[in-house]
Amino acid sequence: MRTGDFNYELPEELIAQEPLAERDSCRLMVLSRFTGEISHEIFHDITGHLNAGDCLVINNTKVIPARLIGEKVPTGGKVEILLLKRISSDIWETIVRPGKKLRCGAMVSFGGGLLTAEIKEVLPDGNRLVQFEYEGIFEEVLDRLGQMPLPPYITHGLKDKNSYQTVYAKYEGSAAAPTAGLHFTDVLLDKIRNMGVSIAPVTLHVGLGTFRPVKSENVETHHMHSEFYRITESSADIINAAKKNGGRIICVGTTSCRTIESASDEKGRVFPKEEDTDIFIYPGYKFKVMDALITNFHLPESTLLMLVSAFAGKENVLKAYREAVKQRYRFFSFGDAMFIG
Repeated sequence: MRTGDFNYELPEELIAQEPLAERDSCRLMVLSRFTGEISHEIFHDITGHLNAGDCLVINNTKVIPARLIGEKVPTGGKVEILLLKRISSDIWETIVRPGKKLRCGAMVSFGGGLLTAEIKEVLPDGNRLVQFEYEGIFEEVLDRLGQMPLPPYITHGLKDKNSYQTVYAKYEGSAAAPTAGLHFTDVLLDKIRNMGVSIAPVTLHVGLGTFRPVKSENVETHHMHSEFYRITESSADIINAAKKNGGRIICVGTTSCRTIESASDEKGRVFPKEEDTDIFIYPGYKFKVMDALITNFHLPESTLLMLVSAFAGKENVLKAYREAVKQRYRFFSFGDAMFIG
C-alpha cells in the first residue's frame, strides 16, 4: 500500500487559520461508510445522528503551553524548545531548534532565568532529553512562559489560549489538541446527555507526530509514534454496557478511536488500562469497538487520513474530501467536521 494513495489536492486558502466564534456552528459533512452517500449540515445538528443508548467517547486531555522561546547561555542566541513527553518530574523529551547548536550540556534560559534547561541526551531521532530547573510549581512557570504549540500550518497567533482546548479538557499532557472535540459546547453536551446518550471520557495525550505526513513510501513500513493513554474502570464499564445493549460506540476524534481500539480484546470488550500505545490503523484493520466517528478533515498522506480510510473506505473518503474542497469546507485543526457512520 503506497503512501501516495492517500494524497489529495488542497488549496491553501481552505486551511482554517482561526476557530469560529461559536464552536458548534462549523459545517458538518455526513458520510455513510456503507454507501458513500454525502450530505451537508451544521455541527450542532449532530444530535440528529445520535440515538438513545449510544455512547460518545471523548478525549479529555488538556494541551499544555509547550512551546518555549529562550536564549542559549552564554551566547544569547534564540532557542525554541517544544515539550513532547514528560519522562520524569523535571525531565522531558523535546524538539529543539536550532538542533545543531544544542548538544549535550548546552544550557538555555527562559524568562530571564525563571526557568533554565540543560540538554541531557540527544536521542536517535534527533529529539532531546532536557532537564529543567525552576522555583515553585513547574505547571505555573510553564503557563507564564509557554505558548500554545499550534501546528505549523496555522500562521496566526491565538487571541485566546482556551480556543485550542476542548470544553471538557481536564488532564494536562498534550502537545496538540484532539481537534474533533473543539466543536462541542457544554450546552450541546447537555443536550446529548438528555437524549439518553452516555458519555465516556478517556485520556490520550496527543503528540505532534500525529500530524506529520508519513515519510516512508510504503504505508506498512511506517513506525508510529507512541502516546500515553488511560481508560478508567468507570469509562470502560460505560462503553461495554452500551455495546452490550446494542448502542453504537461513537468516537470523537481519531485519538479516542486509537485509545479504545488499543484497550480492547478481539470481542470488542474494553478494559481499564494506563500505558503507551503505538497502534497504527490503516486500511485492512478490523475495528473491534468503534461504530461511528466524528472527525475533522486531515492532512494528505497522514496517519489520521489513513485511519479514517480504514473505517470508511479509501475511495469513499477521498471522494468526500474532493467534495469538501469543491464546497469550500475549512480544513485541519480549526476547520469543519465529518460524521462517519
